[in-house]
Amino acid sequence: MTDGHAKPSHDYHLVPPSPWPILASLFAFTTAVGAIFWMKHLDVGGLKLGGLIFGAGFIGLLAIFAFWWIDVVNEAQEGDHTPVVQISLRYGMILFIASEVMFFVAWFWAFFDASLFAGEAQQYARVAFTGGHWPPKGIEVIDPWHFPLINTLILLTSGTTVTWAHHALLENDREGLKKGLLMTILLGMLFTSIQAYEYIHAPFPFKDSIYGATFFMATGFHGFHVIVGTIFLLVCLFRANAGQFTPKQHLGFEFAAWYWHFVDVVWLFLFSAIYVWGSWGATMAME
Repeated sequence: MTDGHAKPSHDYHLVPPSPWPILASLFAFTTAVGAIFWMKHLDVGGLKLGGLIFGAGFIGLLAIFAFWWIDVVNEAQEGDHTPVVQISLRYGMILFIASEVMFFVAWFWAFFDASLFAGEAQQYARVAFTGGHWPPKGIEVIDPWHFPLINTLILLTSGTTVTWAHHALLENDREGLKKGLLMTILLGMLFTSIQAYEYIHAPFPFKDSIYGATFFMATGFHGFHVIVGTIFLLVCLFRANAGQFTPKQHLGFEFAAWYWHFVDVVWLFLFSAIYVWGSWGATMAME
């Protein structure tokens, strides 16, 4: 406790209690319940309301995210993100990215389990689908040296542009920051457009094939992360245009850059394992 004249002995500032954590948990619960009712075709009083419950919960969750992040940005602008608070926020972002890594571990695990043990005797259903080898017999795969290679170069280039933007900010070069962010966003949108085209013209479906299921889950989940990262960087561009971020305090942009580099690294693993190694010896689709 301090009086009106004493300086606080701690390095943080208490903000008013936020309603967003409890509201976010309620909407997350609503979304989960709606998804269960929707997927299981359950009814409420004879009405199929699963889709509506899921949609209401999900829209509410997105709104909570927006309002919560607006509060965090306002706290940063008001100087509430002291060094101790910044450390806590960094730990939170590191743990979040670690949780995302675990998602991709699951998709890679499914892919390598199916591809490395395609002819496992105990997996009768798998052998029936794969023919005992990988890629499965009759599967025409995407040539990794066309669109996938182009997307690899696009993401690697975007990693350099976001790094350029970061260094420009550290040098207080506002124009360099904005240009680097804009180029990264455009490259992210280009990547998503090419991947959408690739999906539309993919020679194999998501269902009826263990190859298609593992391919689309792994690359599609990464594609979702590219979209999220692009939106993250777009918000940073809006904030940069509004005169926010300083060379010494720019956590929002720093976290966006971390996230984008994480997306880049995951893609390199996807390209090497699923596109190149996973298609070795298979018939390539003509693009």
